[in-house]
Amino acid sequence: MNDMSLAQASEAILRVRTHLRSVIAGQHEVIDEVLAALLCDGHVLIEGVPGLGKTLLARALGRAIDGRVSRVQFTPDLMPADIVGHAVLEPGSQRVITREGPVFTHILVADEINRAPAKTQAALLEAMQERQVTLEGASRPLPRPFLVIATQNPIEHEGTYPLPDAQLDRFLFRIRIDYPSADEERALTRAVTHHRTGADLNLDHLQPVLTPDDVVALQEATATVLVEDRVLDYAVAIARATRQAPGVVSGGSPRASIGLVRAARGMAVLDSRDFATPDDVKRCAPAVLRHRLTLSADAELDGQDVDTVIAGVLTHVPAPRD
Repeated sequence: MNDMSLAQASEAILRVRTHLRSVIAGQHEVIDEVLAALLCDGHVLIEGVPGLGKTLLARALGRAIDGRVSRVQFTPDLMPADIVGHAVLEPGSQRVITREGPVFTHILVADEINRAPAKTQAALLEAMQERQVTLEGASRPLPRPFLVIATQNPIEHEGTYPLPDAQLDRFLFRIRIDYPSADEERALTRAVTHHRTGADLNLDHLQPVLTPDDVVALQEATATVLVEDRVLDYAVAIARATRQAPGVVSGGSPRASIGLVRAARGMAVLDSRDFATPDDVKRCAPAVLRHRLTLSADAELDGQDVDTVIAGVLTHVPAPRD
């Protein structure tokens, strides 16, 4: 694996961004947040109605980094072994062999993750936090990089299980993906239907621009982005302010402060800088915080949502300026 300077890292990730924007209609902020998570070795939870390109984004990212992509459809009868793997008796030889599950990949798409029960969701906890899984009593490391892109539909609540707080806390970002503009939707429709019979965008023409080892080097370079004390203090002040915000039962934990700093580094690399700014923290705050706050029942009855609360916190916490 070759070392990579921050200048080289910025140039490389911008090539990946161009790669993704060539196939994803609009959604530039979503793409940047996913790339920032990749740079920070984090995971993302994406909310949006079906058909907005969540799986396409994961597939295109996998092609960009020449990595393996596995997709698991989470259902109420999904078992932990269906994700991490299991031991089986080999026919003929009577040997017990261990078969690795789809979690042994570079990008894992956990589709509709909140449709599986908590026991199955918990199978991902070790993988997401420690980058390893335990099979038959032995720990097995996962490939690097390892990125979980989980999706859930915010409309369909019947037949879903709330994600446990411990599971939510493993995600660096909770991203909301919205409908494309009319021009973007028109371009997407033309690209999918032009001389084609299928309903999915063909990615065969896309060539890899990085390797998995390059991505690991990118992550190591991102970790060297300068975060001055004033920027770190700003991130901590935002996380702490969520705990006293009106209508909030529980605010961001210290992991929220850490997430804000990590994400700010990723945003800095995307902007070709070797230092993080307060604006980087502010830009990524909604995605970092929205799954870490719990509103009171009264606040929800009054029509408040977490994004409104976060916007209020960002307004009242003064950002440091030169």
